[in-house]
Amino acid sequence: MSEIRLAFPACVIAGKHRLGVEDIDLLRRHSFPEGIRTADDVVVMLALNNSCPEKCPEWNSYFVEQLAAFIVQYNYPQGSLDEINVAWLMRMVATDGVIHSAVELELVLHVIEISAYVPDELRAFALDQLRLALSDNRGAYHKSRAIDRRGITRQDVDYIMRILRALSDGGTITVQALTWAVMMQIGEETLPASNHPRWSQIVSALALTDYAEAPRRTRWLRIVDDRLGTEAAVA
Repeated sequence: MSEIRLAFPACVIAGKHRLGVEDIDLLRRHSFPEGIRTADDVVVMLALNNSCPEKCPEWNSYFVEQLAAFIVQYNYPQGSLDEINVAWLMRMVATDGVIHSAVELELVLHVIEISAYVPDELRAFALDQLRLALSDNRGAYHKSRAIDRRGITRQDVDYIMRILRALSDGGTITVQALTWAVMMQIGEETLPASNHPRWSQIVSALALTDYAEAPRRTRWLRIVDDRLGTEAAVA
């Protein structure tokens, strides 16, 4: 993540113990009047999320919706994802492959849900948060589990299907190699007798494929600057 100096009002909000609705209004008016538009804007949002110990309930929705819209809708390939921006997103929200923030995990899940095409790497990355919860007891998903046990719970089933639902068609869930591998690893971390019955149904429905139609490859964050009438590519 690049170093960035926080401007007003972000610099004031970052020093507060609790981020409230009035702070979101300030960000809307002064920092992001047109929404999130640059990679630096994303860094500011992540910095605020990490710096304020307490946040109002409205923050989660604002954070997820604004960043997801920037990642999926504002940047090319618009409405979709490619391997380059997926790698960028994973670097932004995870440390050593682990997502520690619940709202950043929700961001990844929402991006998966609203994107027309999701590279295999991102689905596998999201599923791996469940594997880490089962094997290592760490990460944001581990903290969210209502029942902490070495078995697939109903909550885990819902989490898995949130990631895989778009791949399900006619009782078959067609996945690529990375997603398949993580699903098998998840199974190895569980005690079969403790698994929810739906788990075996999901595994039986999996079908491995080597092919997925991807959008045209582009550089990450190629943004049209309306003021200059030019395109700038941000690495």
